[in-house]
Amino acid sequence: MTKIVALLFAAAIAPAAHADVRITEWMYSGGSGEFIEFTNLGTSAVDFANWSYDDDSRTPGGFDLSAFGLVGAGESVVITEADAATFRLDWGLADTVKVLGNYTNNIGRADEINLFDDAGSLVDRLAYGDNSIGGPRTQGVSGHAMTAGALGANDVTGWTLSVAGDAEGSYVSLSSAIGSPGSTAFAPAVPEPETYAMLLAGLGLIGFAARRRG
Repeated sequence: MTKIVALLFAAAIAPAAHADVRITEWMYSGGSGEFIEFTNLGTSAVDFANWSYDDDSRTPGGFDLSAFGLVGAGESVVITEADAATFRLDWGLADTVKVLGNYTNNIGRADEINLFDDAGSLVDRLAYGDNSIGGPRTQGVSGHAMTAGALGANDVTGWTLSVAGDAEGSYVSLSSAIGSPGSTAFAPAVPEPETYAMLLAGLGLIGFAARRRG
């Protein structure tokens, strides 16, 4: 029983694997500027210090993502070629949504999105091109995965164009673009801090009962 308690405790506090961070939305042109969204689909925060983005040149360090800091479980963050304040205004984003603006290694109609961790290892890649390998043409309308299984699979045929009011909660921006930067329907339901406290308290009671029976 003691081993079971230890395993449950470890599972409750285990850090998220880098593989849990995924590309979850992109738009290559239109609106107030192209953007790319990354989401931590794990259940623990991930430190983005020395993480980076690049396009099809596949070079770690292309655009530094360190300013995102700790990205919480279920949190979506955004990079854009526009000024961050301009992008926020256009999409009506709260200050709590992390946006990094003014990147210059822009994506085109057919390109790649590459996410690298602090060791320069590839975390996720999405190669796309409606006129070459398929997938949606994200001009003024963002693209998002149709299923959770499409995330991280690098198969853009599993992605579709956003539609106002869809499952992603997509909407029309002030500049008439359609998307949902800063959030995704695939974000996990993360327990509130008090839920973790109750879990740990329950584990303590299990351990206490086990010791009494022993």
